[in-house]
Amino acid sequence: MTDIVLASRNPKKIKELKALLADLPVRVLSLDDFCGVPEVEETGQTFAENAEIKAKTVAQATGLISVADDSGLEVDALGGQPGVYSNRFAGPDATDRDKYMRILELLQGVPDDNRTARFHAAVAVATPEGETVVVEGTCEGRIAREPRGEGGFGYDPIFYLPEFGRTMAELPPDVKNQISHRAKAMHAAKNVIRRLLSE
Repeated sequence: MTDIVLASRNPKKIKELKALLADLPVRVLSLDDFCGVPEVEETGQTFAENAEIKAKTVAQATGLISVADDSGLEVDALGGQPGVYSNRFAGPDATDRDKYMRILELLQGVPDDNRTARFHAAVAVATPEGETVVVEGTCEGRIAREPRGEGGFGYDPIFYLPEFGRTMAELPPDVKNQISHRAKAMHAAKNVIRRLLSE
């Protein structure tokens, strides 16, 4: 069985990504399984650039195929913000709750029809030899009026999916792992990983 490494230390994200990779013949490691892998600065201007920077750095540091994602929320009424700054939007030490409450605060008075948003994910797969492939996925929805649900993480409690009548945080994990931005990007990434394994 081949080892691959997820370029993350976020336990909730690692759990989600491991579930999405469960049907591949790989053992999935995370940055917590390695000593001395540097923290990667997300200096890119896009999700794709950030994912690529992380995947390349971790592949070089570990000598293994590396999978990195960068993702965030794009709110149309905020001109696409927070976008690549989703993680730092409410300040460097903000909790998930701080982040989504900041979005709700900025959207006070904005009618439902104008609360359209999407989750956007880029997943990069990098080899130690220097090959990198980036794939992307999106999930369309709206920003709810108040947070709902205990599942997921990040902005999930305020991301409302009209076709389900629920927020992302109210969906069972198996449903989220079929429809989310990250699931769509990971589905494409798995085809890249299968090719690399066969080679």
